[in-house]
Parts: sequence; structure tokens; C-alpha cells
Amino acid sequence: MQNTILDQQNELLSGLSKSLISGSLSDRNILAQTDEHPTISILPDAFVLKIGGQSFIDRGRSAVFPLIEEIGDNLDTHKMIIGTGGGTRARHGYSVGLDLGLPTGVLSVLGTFVSMQNARMIHYLLAKHGIPFIEPIQFPQLPLYLAERGAAVFFGMPPYTFWHENPAIGRIPPHRTDTGAYLVSEVFGTKDMIFIKDEAGLYTADPKKDRNAKFIPKISVAELKELDLQDVVVERPVLDMMANAKNRRSIRVINGLVRGNLTKALNGEEVGTLIYAD
Repeated sequence: MQNTILDQQNELLSGLSKSLISGSLSDRNILAQTDEHPTISILPDAFVLKIGGQSFIDRGRSAVFPLIEEIGDNLDTHKMIIGTGGGTRARHGYSVGLDLGLPTGVLSVLGTFVSMQNARMIHYLLAKHGIPFIEPIQFPQLPLYLAERGAAVFFGMPPYTFWHENPAIGRIPPHRTDTGAYLVSEVFGTKDMIFIKDEAGLYTADPKKDRNAKFIPKISVAELKELDLQDVVVERPVLDMMANAKNRRSIRVINGLVRGNLTKALNGEEVGTLIYAD
């Protein structure tokens, strides 16, 4: 009797289901079958904004307040998922942790709490609009928050905590706030991913240190990797992830210190630097 029931169940299973149940998840042929159906875009009308920590929030009132006003001006027309970086305080935490011999996973926890502090500050500044601060466990409620208030604030550090992988060089967590914000855009299939920095976008070198640095308005991931720049405007893991992305195959980097740049980016205008996967 039991064998008959199992046979009936197997008949109802698709070819892929049978392969997944009876085969190995390391089998390349089976893994290829899992990509037959395209992924859906869960929040296709929303934007993910990543506000830089050291490049922006650490500048204080003069930088942050005008951006907060511009975000408020766009709440009626655009849905925004707002992530925050860690900045100088996270770097100080890494420095002390490294001196104490702490492993990468623990350093990741330290960086997470600094990013969270910045997220809470942005949340309080936007509180008059009813915009909530959310932690990873609350992301299932994100569609409701966007429908009700038009935006939500989260900390950009991915919630790997102690499970963070070790980098190829050194001990600093390789997946930090740029990566965490990008993954939100990729997973939820948002309309765009906008990094808000204190420079116009990508340059051939750090423009703060090299007067001969040239601005790059548009570039592919492959071309960017070929340049092998010493300084890149976003975390390098973001570029690696874009190559295998299903939804978020481009990002835009803008100068948030220039009033109106965020509005232009939200409206789909060419501003800052566009980095795209081939």
C-alpha cells in the first residue's frame, strides 16, 4: 500500500522535482534546470537607496538635512527602501577589533551595529513622514510599509554576523553595507539601485587625492575590472554579484551633495555613473 502511494506521488512530480529529490544538489545538470523559469520582481516599483556612511552621513547636518528634505519631496511619487553605511565609526571598530585579534565574523557584528546607528538616525529624521526603521526579521512586512508610507529605512550591513566568509586578503568583512543594500535590490527585483556618495560617481582614481582623476559616466563590469583600479566607488563584491544577477544588473552612483541629483536619478535621468553587467 505504501509503495502504491509513493508511486502515485512520483507520477505527480515534474522532471525537475524528481531530479531534486533523487539527485545531488552539486550536480551541474540539475542546477542548470533550476533556472528554467525566470524569477519574479517582488517590488518592481521601488528604489533601493544606499546613503554612504563615511562619504555622506559622517558629514553631518550640512549634507544630511538637504538629502532628507529631498527624500521627503519624493515620497508622493517614488517608493524608497533606504539603507545606510557604517562610515568612520565602523572603521574605528574594525581597527580596535583587528588589534585585539578578532576574526572576520566578529568584525562583521561590530560593523553591523554602527550601520544600525546610522539607520536609526536617518529614521528619526524622517519620522515626521511616518517612515519606519526595519531590521532583517521585518522584511516580510516591507511591501506593507511601502504601500502605507512610501519608504522604509534599514541598515545596510548584510545579516551574516558570525557566518561572514573570510576575505581573500586580510580580515576586514568583504561584504559590507554596499553589498547588503545591493542584495536587497537584487532579491526584491526593485526598479533601480542608487548609491548616494559625496562624488559625482566613478573616477579613474580617488578625486580627493588625485587631481588628474577622470570621471567615468558609464561603464560595464567587465570593462571596470579590466581597468583594475586601485580605488573603486562601490565594494568589489557588488561587481562580482552583478555578473550572476537575475534582477539587478546595473547600479547608479550619484553625488547626493548636489540638490536635485536624487530626484533626477529617481526620475530615470542620466546622472552620476551607471555601472552595468554585460
